[in-house]
Amino acid sequence: MDYFPLFLKVKGQTCLVVGAGEIAARKIELLVRAGANIVVVALDIGNAVAAMQQSNQIVIRQKVFTHEDIDGMGLVVSATNCRSTNIEVSKLANQRKIPVNVVDDPALCSFIFPAIIDRSPLLIAISSSGVSPVLTRLLRARVESSIPASFGLLVQLAEKFKLLVKQRIPQPSLRRVFWQKILQGPVAELVFVGKQSEAEELLRSQLQQADPTANQGEVYLIGAGPGDPDLLTFKALRLLQQADVIVYDRLVSIEVLDMARRDAEKIYVGKQRDNHSLPQESINQLLIDLALAGKRVARLKGGDPFIFGRGGEEIESFIQLGISFQVVPGITAAAGCASYAGIPLTHRDHAQSCTFVTGHLNDGSINLDWQQLSRPHQTIVIYMGLAGLGIICRSLIEYGCPANHPIAVIQEGTTRNQRVLTGTLADMPSRVEQAEMTPPTLIIVGSVVTLHQQLDWFQRSD
Repeated sequence: MDYFPLFLKVKGQTCLVVGAGEIAARKIELLVRAGANIVVVALDIGNAVAAMQQSNQIVIRQKVFTHEDIDGMGLVVSATNCRSTNIEVSKLANQRKIPVNVVDDPALCSFIFPAIIDRSPLLIAISSSGVSPVLTRLLRARVESSIPASFGLLVQLAEKFKLLVKQRIPQPSLRRVFWQKILQGPVAELVFVGKQSEAEELLRSQLQQADPTANQGEVYLIGAGPGDPDLLTFKALRLLQQADVIVYDRLVSIEVLDMARRDAEKIYVGKQRDNHSLPQESINQLLIDLALAGKRVARLKGGDPFIFGRGGEEIESFIQLGISFQVVPGITAAAGCASYAGIPLTHRDHAQSCTFVTGHLNDGSINLDWQQLSRPHQTIVIYMGLAGLGIICRSLIEYGCPANHPIAVIQEGTTRNQRVLTGTLADMPSRVEQAEMTPPTLIIVGSVVTLHQQLDWFQRSD
């Protein structure tokens, strides 16, 4: 290692910053957040540093740097464009054994600023030893995306109960098991959604159990989006990676499923028209049984669980049995597929409203409000409508839509296999048959479809 990683306490100490440009302002901001008192020495004072003087406890000395400026400082930063000044600042600080950082010049530094993920009191620092600050920032963004903003509250909760847990569970190995359960289970999730008092109550309850290290199950009802794994939310990814069991349906892409824990058990419960892997009642019971067995269960659903996903039916059974659960919204197919096809669902010149409906056949018919759906200046998005496409097109024409009204069928939207077929209500059924399109598909009806060729940014169309 070129540097030994340490966390330095500067609260209440006076720190010197030589220079007052934009880079100096960023260093000052970090030091102020850590509680330092700042003295700035520079001839030219940038606007950002000048503004800080009004809102922070910093002293600005508009002058040339001299060796007296460094006396009594706890830490020194040199952020000037003058190398001779930077060399002098570094030399004087090292002679006095004061930690010094010279921006963008590791050879003159006794310490460097890492990229910081601040979830106080939790702090994570990432460094490339000054070699590639850009790469360090990119890695910070990747790590930061997996750590909720409220993670610091979880650390505070652990600190509050630390002594009580130690008294209740004196064995270090069992105490570690207990904290692992708390910091990855329902208590942590309550903290993340802002229910601090409920989290404390649950922690106390679990600590008072006969065996406080016993597992308690939980279900995460997660919207997996339309297919592209990059469209998962941060929360969905976090819960997916801590689940013991993944219960997933047909519309969950392999790429999304691959983001689960490698050792997680995966159970397929997908449904196709006239071919249900498991009836809904059996899926509900499976989730209940797994949770009651102490498992953390991720119920992965394509799109959003509350939009034609039967999410409400599943959580009703959890509520009745007192099973802890969370619902994580996902990008529904309408939003995701339309965006990737370059078809805005609303547009000032085309559609002032948008309606989502299901085109699932029931005994060979589709029970929809055709009169409402045939009105102009709107966009209709039809889920699960491929099998009934002929009925849909004929009914819309029958209730007043022009035969040349635009329509699009999107197959496997947002994935590398995406296909977009556009046409009219009159010719779309035959065009789909000729193109041999297969589920999963999404149908969009409305004049917004005419924008597809102009706004198509993702992939080719048929």
